[in-house]
Amino acid sequence: MLDGGKISRRTLHDELSGLIRAMIVGGELCPGQRIPEQELCARFGVSRTPLREALKVLSVEGLVRLLPNRGAIVVRITRKEADDLVSVLGILEAFAGELVCDRIDEHALAEIRAMYDRMNELFRDGQKLAYLEVNCAIHRAIVKATGNETLAEVHHMLETRLNSVLSAARNPPPRWEEAVHDLGRMIEALESRDRATFALLAREHIQHTAETLKAVNLTEQSPTMVRKSARRLRHDP
Repeated sequence: MLDGGKISRRTLHDELSGLIRAMIVGGELCPGQRIPEQELCARFGVSRTPLREALKVLSVEGLVRLLPNRGAIVVRITRKEADDLVSVLGILEAFAGELVCDRIDEHALAEIRAMYDRMNELFRDGQKLAYLEVNCAIHRAIVKATGNETLAEVHHMLETRLNSVLSAARNPPPRWEEAVHDLGRMIEALESRDRATFALLAREHIQHTAETLKAVNLTEQSPTMVRKSARRLRHDP
């Protein structure tokens, strides 16, 4: 849960984008829900102008849809769009693995291994959202280690959209344990600088993610979740 505290005016636009992005990925703002601009302005102590600039950034990322003269809503991703995201991410991560095996240093490898150990703890404790955050951090660290900024930017945007869908799974489905195992094998391949194995495992991993998506209902939005989200926005300090 975000603490709802006032934020500084330095890099205000970036901070707001990050805060609202986290609310979407974490399920606090739900697919199809109108962005409550007035409540968010009060919550973060900002005016409408920087908030709307932040929403423009999120619209480019595909998380928010701007409505002419009617504010903005959280994008509802269709089944086909989710499947397309998974397919493209699989290709990007396999390609990233082929690059990074030749480029990653021991320090970066040690950081990724430490993140994986932390992710395992969170998974065992059932801390779904924290688990997802560390999982994302691992994937991004691997892509970042390629040194290809364009690849990292595109990957980040698509992964953020995908995780807004995965967060809708109310409880970790059985395949999440399989995903933890997949990522462990990918890191072992990375440590061995085994490009071919990493690329193969990355494609298998993304296929398992596709199976996980089948457990998520993308066509229905729970009114209860929307009401709870609205109450949190009204009552948080």
